[in-house]
Amino acid sequence: MVVIRLSRGGSKGRPFFNIVVADKRVRRDGRFIERIGFYNPTAKETEEGLRIVQDRLAYWVGVGAQSSPTVDRLIKQAAKKAA
Repeated sequence: MVVIRLSRGGSKGRPFFNIVVADKRVRRDGRFIERIGFYNPTAKETEEGLRIVQDRLAYWVGVGAQSSPTVDRLIKQAAKKAA
């Protein structure tokens, strides 16, 4: 099964997450199929904190990829921000 989830990056105390499409059996920060965005929870007001490529997200959801609950929340947040 293919999932859309967060992959952690950054350093200790300064998290940064990539939103990736990966096989469910692969570890969290391991191999992924495609990177479709990022989430920076510590972004300042002048920095971009969240970006999701909507057409690639629509493609992966269309072919059956399941998103994690956290990614669902971020998708809703990005849609509200864009509207």
